[in-house]
Amino acid sequence: MYLKDSFERNINYVRIAVTDRCNLRCFYCMPEKGIEYEPKSHLLSYEEITRLLKILGNLGFSKVRFTGGEPFLRKDFIKLLENTAALNLFENIHITSNGTLLEKYLSKLKKIGVSKINLSLDTLDKERFRKITRRDDFFKVMQTFHQLIQESFNVKVNAVIMHGVNTEDILPLAELAVKYPVSIRYIEEMPFNGGAKENNKIFNHKDILQILKTMYPGLSKIEGKHGDTASEYTLPEFKGKIGIIPAFSRTFCNTCNRLRITANGDIKTCLYDNGVFSIRDFIRSGVTDEQIKVKFKELIQLKPKDGFEASKSKNKQIIRSESMSSIGG
Repeated sequence: MYLKDSFERNINYVRIAVTDRCNLRCFYCMPEKGIEYEPKSHLLSYEEITRLLKILGNLGFSKVRFTGGEPFLRKDFIKLLENTAALNLFENIHITSNGTLLEKYLSKLKKIGVSKINLSLDTLDKERFRKITRRDDFFKVMQTFHQLIQESFNVKVNAVIMHGVNTEDILPLAELAVKYPVSIRYIEEMPFNGGAKENNKIFNHKDILQILKTMYPGLSKIEGKHGDTASEYTLPEFKGKIGIIPAFSRTFCNTCNRLRITANGDIKTCLYDNGVFSIRDFIRSGVTDEQIKVKFKELIQLKPKDGFEASKSKNKQIIRSESMSSIGG
């Protein structure tokens, strides 16, 4: 039985950022010099995260995604995954990673039962990768991609599409869905970039689809399900599929099924809100599991109708100074 918010949406998916640290410096995510990282004591401990997951699992949450920053930068992240699997409460344990540190953990992930990986990859061009990430890790990430395919992981490739930056990668990325059983997901750029740049023009979901149809005019839309953020498409010759996530246009809010917890324990009922409650401070005040359970039920009722409503109360300058690394995606 799922919890429902005030708009009768089933809420069964939690995204947890285990760290705000990242070893890449993607300009749409954070400034070149990085952000001011949270002290270790400000982060939720693995014990606190496991406690929250046990409570959420018993409330009907069935999916958890661990994000960052780069989650594998946090020491003993594998231990958290083992603890989560041991709860036997979640049908799906997912990870979003930039792929630079992932390869050596693949056998452990399989043993734990983690089979679904989202790989952040905005371009298939080595030089553009360097310009976007400010690092020279392209071949390392591609090696990880091919290893994930070889090891039969369920792989989604997340590509943030930016006007004047990597729109020419849209079609080459789609070729991956032709050749491999992967999901390629094009994401509209969002205004959370750590102040690195102004968003003068958003290359939106309609623009992306228009380019895809120049090469694949017969793209057929796949029927979606509750909670899907991507509109997905395929063709008979595809081994995989492609999807477009209107993260800035926010056309999927009516079926939003998620709750976000940032690395420092802030609850975000919407990607575009300021964070509505510090679950970290609440836990550390000595509350019981039952009190935490009640609090989650209260917070879910605060979910806004959509991202536009959530962002009304936010100062635009604050939005631009945020980083997706600290928000957790």
